[in-house]
Amino acid sequence: LVNEAALVAARRNKKKVELVDFEFAKDKVLMGVERKTLVMNDQEKVVTAFHEAGHALVATMLKNSEPLHKVTIIPRGRALGLTLQLPTEDKYTYGKRYVETQIAILMGGRVAEELTQEDITTGAGNDLERATDLARRMVCEWGMSRLGPLAYGSKEEPVFLGREFAQRADYSPDTAEQIDREVQRLVNEGYQKAVAILTEHRAVLDKISHDLLEHESLDGEAVYATIEAMTGRDVRPARRASTPAPTVDSAKDATAGAPGVPPVA
Repeated sequence: LVNEAALVAARRNKKKVELVDFEFAKDKVLMGVERKTLVMNDQEKVVTAFHEAGHALVATMLKNSEPLHKVTIIPRGRALGLTLQLPTEDKYTYGKRYVETQIAILMGGRVAEELTQEDITTGAGNDLERATDLARRMVCEWGMSRLGPLAYGSKEEPVFLGREFAQRADYSPDTAEQIDREVQRLVNEGYQKAVAILTEHRAVLDKISHDLLEHESLDGEAVYATIEAMTGRDVRPARRASTPAPTVDSAKDATAGAPGVPPVA
């Protein structure tokens, strides 16, 4: 991060590295390089704006989410837009409610498209994949489902180094069906939370998407201010008196595979 900030400052012919350089470097490190050569048509921009606004609005309305830092429709890396949340402190384990909240946030983009567009797009592909993976980990690895505190599927290390661990099914076909039903239930519950929030606050969703189309990027404070002005609710995490602290990214220990807060595309 410091190296990137120094390079940015040097390109701008500065003698000192300033906060704005660190901010630019942070976005590059966390979200990828801006793809300035990628040209989206107006309809794609509109869909992307509503998609990211959906993520952002769901993230701000749920208590167990991390603070919203930035929302952008500037293409970065492989994503056409990103919603970034930053934790207020280092965390190594995450609670069940936190993981359920992450699934709902991931569903926010698809739900926003369904509510505002005539047709849904492939833009939610990565969101659906990550949400399904989180739900399956809740069931098979973390014991956070109705199937109880059990781990399903043993992992075996392959002969060649550098490959991911192979997973072997050590449960019956009937258990596999129950796992599939639980995964579907967890994802659908997150989907319904997103539907309830975005339907209730449709006007706010429209406003955030309009601001994104106008400015391309919004910081978290701007989104919080919009929500507060339109709903009368203070949703800033720092002011929540009763926000529960998560109790339960990826390290090779007992917490491997915990969700963390990666940018939501």
